[in-house]
Amino acid sequence: MPTATAGDAVVRKLVTFGRILREAGLEVGPGRLQDGLRGLDLVDLTSREEVYHALRCTLVSRRDDIEAFDMAFAAFWERAPSTAPEQPVDLGLQATAQPPSRAPSAAPAKDDERPSDDDSPPVLVASSRDEVLRRKDFADMTASELRRLRRLIAALPAAEPMRRSHRLRPGRAGDVLDPRRTLRAAIHTEGVPLRLAYRRRKLVPRKLVFLCDVSGSMEPYARAMVMFLQAVTASGRHVEAFAFGTRITRLTPHLRKLDPARALAGIGSLMPDWGGGTRIGESLRHYNETWGRRGLTRGATVVIVSDGWERGDLRELDTELARIGRQAYRLVWVNPLKGHDGFAPLAGGMRIALRHSDEFVEGHNLVALEALAEVISQ
Repeated sequence: MPTATAGDAVVRKLVTFGRILREAGLEVGPGRLQDGLRGLDLVDLTSREEVYHALRCTLVSRRDDIEAFDMAFAAFWERAPSTAPEQPVDLGLQATAQPPSRAPSAAPAKDDERPSDDDSPPVLVASSRDEVLRRKDFADMTASELRRLRRLIAALPAAEPMRRSHRLRPGRAGDVLDPRRTLRAAIHTEGVPLRLAYRRRKLVPRKLVFLCDVSGSMEPYARAMVMFLQAVTASGRHVEAFAFGTRITRLTPHLRKLDPARALAGIGSLMPDWGGGTRIGESLRHYNETWGRRGLTRGATVVIVSDGWERGDLRELDTELARIGRQAYRLVWVNPLKGHDGFAPLAGGMRIALRHSDEFVEGHNLVALEALAEVISQ
């Protein structure tokens, strides 16, 4: 297994710091984290002042957030005492029966707000909340919203690509003529084929392969994508799911468990490289040599979910994507950052991916996942 580099450690720490800032109320998405990582590349990491100003300039967008940023920076980067809760941040995959305990307060939490009018229909309130959640970026969701999101993802239309089998089934006029059935029916009409029979190829499910990036830069979106994989995998036996960061892990047996909550809860412990570095080319090479060699990719619709931030050899990524492209029926690349304003495929891995992809789609909210399901089903 490849050893973690200093750069991977910085990415993991920055992603964790971003989660803490979001819990404090700051709007810190993957785009800002990427800006912060670029800022850290330009400063001396041993200088507290340079690191502080690099992150403050890239992660803080409002003057009112400076105080919260200073407290989070002191607590996380300098191990200073803080009034913030010291509970570890989990992956947000485990579904609990009740939301996490909160300190008592006079005002209700934002996620528990309800209209003051008791005559308002609760069904309409739930529908309105779900509609807002459908368009909310996964990176901005709280733990309670992620638990509600799992229910909405499970209700998505089935993403099931179909292909034409060699087996035939009775068809309609205009399909291929079935001479055997036509002559057999003519026995009852004194040998005159008054009724013509037709046949056509039967439609069967096409193999569907998911490869999901769970590295540090994708962590805010990987949680929702694993929920999507769980829903898609449970829909049929022709679906295979993998996750990769610094190595690749097959998730299919775990996602097919009867209890979705228990299946999701075990994913975090299954992947020790969750939230770590990214070696897309090396992971795809391992997939091609282990599962692609068994014919899993041949004729399949392959979906790769990643932002293209490759920390390995770009030439290896180019080679392995070309192997997948030659064997697969179609290659769909999902980049959650594509849904952000001002997005441009500047990462080296993303530019290579665009050359080999048949479809390039978004994946930052539930509406994007609905569109992805339609693209897959084509």
